[in-house]
Parts: sequence; structure tokens; C-alpha cells
Amino acid sequence: MQKVSLVNIFKVFFKIGVILLGGGYVIIPIMKNELTEKRNWLSDDEICDYYCIAQCLPGIIAINMAILVGYKLMKLKGALMSVFAMSLSPFVSIVVVAKLLSAIVRIPFIEGLFWGVNLSVIVLIYLTLREMWKKSIVDIFSFVWFFIILFLSLIKVSPVLLIISSIFLGVIIRIIKDKKNA
Repeated sequence: MQKVSLVNIFKVFFKIGVILLGGGYVIIPIMKNELTEKRNWLSDDEICDYYCIAQCLPGIIAINMAILVGYKLMKLKGALMSVFAMSLSPFVSIVVVAKLLSAIVRIPFIEGLFWGVNLSVIVLIYLTLREMWKKSIVDIFSFVWFFIILFLSLIKVSPVLLIISSIFLGVIIRIIKDKKNA
């Protein structure tokens, strides 16, 4: 296990910020590799739990995850350092790209680069889905509930209602399980 320090938090989250393409949906495989496999700072379950919480909070999923992980590692200092580090490279990149955007988007190499990045993002989203599926679909009820939520989302039911109903259902199921075990 690598020592947790502000410098190490900065290095890890700066690296994540540099390689994170495609937004919050692709962060699980990257964070799992950096935080669980390489450094043993978090468990797989913690990463999935933080991802679920980060999705439910307003804001950018990756930044929400950085806050949660940083706070777990070193409280407020860790949260601030992880957000700063993760935001630094995208911020600099956006400033530079904004200045050069009109000139570079017409270059065939850049068009090919974006095409390739889009394909890799699809793979990363698949890896996230696979990881979340293993951790979330644990019994027949969660399997059925998944397809109910999927169906409702396909017929354009508000995602907010789906999330809130799932939260309430999860709390109710947990209460029932706790009463059975007591």
C-alpha cells in the first residue's frame, strides 16, 4: 500500500485528470486501476459506492468522486487537493484548446484523433457498466428492478424520478433486511 500524502494524492488525481476522457462514466476503470490495484487506498466496493453517490450529487461526476475519495483519504485537505489536481490539466487544456480550436478542428489528423478517442470512450463506458453490473445486480429483485428502470427511462420517465424511487426502494429494502436479521 502506497503511503497517503497530499503529494501522492496530487500525483494520482493529476494523472487521472490527464487520462480521463469521456467524463464521469469512464472513471471507474481508471480509479480502480489507480486507487485499488496500484495503491490499495480503496476497495472495489468503495469505488462503486462513491461512484453511485457522485452520480446522485449535482455537478461533475469525476469531481464529485475526487471529493469523496480525497475526503476519505485525508479529510478536507485530501478533498481539496484531489479536486485541484484532477481539475488542473483539463483546465489548462481547455484554455489552450479554446485558443487553437478554430484552426485545429479542420486538420485531418485531429479529426482522426477525435474519432479514435470516441471509440475508446465507448469501451471505457462498457467497462464501467460491466463493473457496476457485477456490484449492483446481486439477486433476482435487483435484476428485475434494473429492467423496470431501463424500461421507464426508455419511455422518457424523468431520470430524477427514477433515481429518487430507486433511493427510496433501496432504503426500504435495507430496513426490511435489517429487521429480518435482528
